[in-house]
Amino acid sequence: MPDLPHRTVPPELLEALLDNPHESQILVDAEGIVRYMSGSDEAFYKVSREEAVGRHILELNPSSELPRVLKTGRAEIGRLFPLGDKERIIARIPIRDRQGNIVGAVGKLMFWNPEKVKELVRQVEVLQSRLDYYEKELQQIYRSRYGLEWVIGESAPMQEAKKVAAQAAASDLPVLIIGETGTGKEIFAHAIHQLSARRERPLVRVNCAAIPSELFESELFGYEAGAFTGASPQGKPGKFELADKSTIFLDEVGELPKRLQAKLLRTLQEREVERVGGTRSVKLDFRVIAATNRDLKAMLARAEFRHDLFYRLNIFVLKTPPLREIRSDIPRLAYYLLSHVLNHAAARRRIEPEAMRRLVAYDWPGNVRELRNVLERASSVAQEGPILEEHLPMEIRDGGAVIPADEVSLTLKDEIAQAECRAIRRALGMSRGNRSEAASQLGIHRTGLYQKMRHYGFETKRKA
Repeated sequence: MPDLPHRTVPPELLEALLDNPHESQILVDAEGIVRYMSGSDEAFYKVSREEAVGRHILELNPSSELPRVLKTGRAEIGRLFPLGDKERIIARIPIRDRQGNIVGAVGKLMFWNPEKVKELVRQVEVLQSRLDYYEKELQQIYRSRYGLEWVIGESAPMQEAKKVAAQAAASDLPVLIIGETGTGKEIFAHAIHQLSARRERPLVRVNCAAIPSELFESELFGYEAGAFTGASPQGKPGKFELADKSTIFLDEVGELPKRLQAKLLRTLQEREVERVGGTRSVKLDFRVIAATNRDLKAMLARAEFRHDLFYRLNIFVLKTPPLREIRSDIPRLAYYLLSHVLNHAAARRRIEPEAMRRLVAYDWPGNVRELRNVLERASSVAQEGPILEEHLPMEIRDGGAVIPADEVSLTLKDEIAQAECRAIRRALGMSRGNRSEAASQLGIHRTGLYQKMRHYGFETKRKA
């Protein structure tokens, strides 16, 4: 088939390519005979191009390594080469025909100044160091964020949730956390990750309810350069790529658009992702934890959620109980929240029995999040004094039957816990924060005091 005019490289364009002064190319055939030399090479070889062509490369430069490349057939990239009074970085590349036979070799300049390469290497090393530093910092942030010790409660439903969390952490299977808003689904997700073998890498969180539907695919799976208008020219990795060797937490997974559920299913099955605008798949190693406050089984009946995706996620199921089902945990949880809401000033804070009975009686539609807000408001109103019933919002004072005084704690274990909290606060106050002295007053070892302080939510770090 004859060459068409638009398929033929114009001679002047080919000459300009070969005579590019930024590369300074010299071309030899399979016998080492020079067939072409850039004009910029004339000063080095001390011969004109016309005189160089037809002569053996070793005649022009006895130390040339191009004959070795012809013999070995291996390219040599990034080698130092003396050129005049300075060293340059060059490449020696064998040239093969369509049958793979070596028909020549080319020597070309890669960088005029090795110092520029050294500067690039230095910049890459600096960037790598910064990346390592930020990665360690990020790991530290997530590592110290939530563990299973953050899950406060000793009721039967809470103990069951902790048990499932520990079992799930020992495997690499998907986990589905189901619970109402404010029941601590994210805390359990962090706790499972921190107990797992993937704890050294940060948990990657995706709030499926907060990402606009048109950006969902690119956020989860990433995109290649120029994939769409406004895309980064370098492209961008998605959340799944960031979660490689780690855990991805899909919060509010019930909000995932139906069209993306199929792609998520494929990602979970194949363990690979394909970026938006990409043509190749990337193999990944991740663990999935999903959470939702929606009734996924009802969504299945309405064809709003894929059956195959549901059964892929529904392996370890952890249910976070609402506060109305774990009323016996409310006193302990209230004091724990107070110690954090008030920047650990709750060592002197007390909730009067009447107020506590109202807290226990209320149904808490917002669960722990609502309880925290109520305690924060009540603490502000009460100022330095104890929290009284009158300091609580009207909806809580009128929100349920009053629980009898002898049923607020409900269990002997809760009564003992409150007594220990009071004793620790008193000892710390009398010792002015001296932990060793406080432990001595309590008749326990200092390590035991630290353990109890962590358990009940006291600050355990000494302030500078």
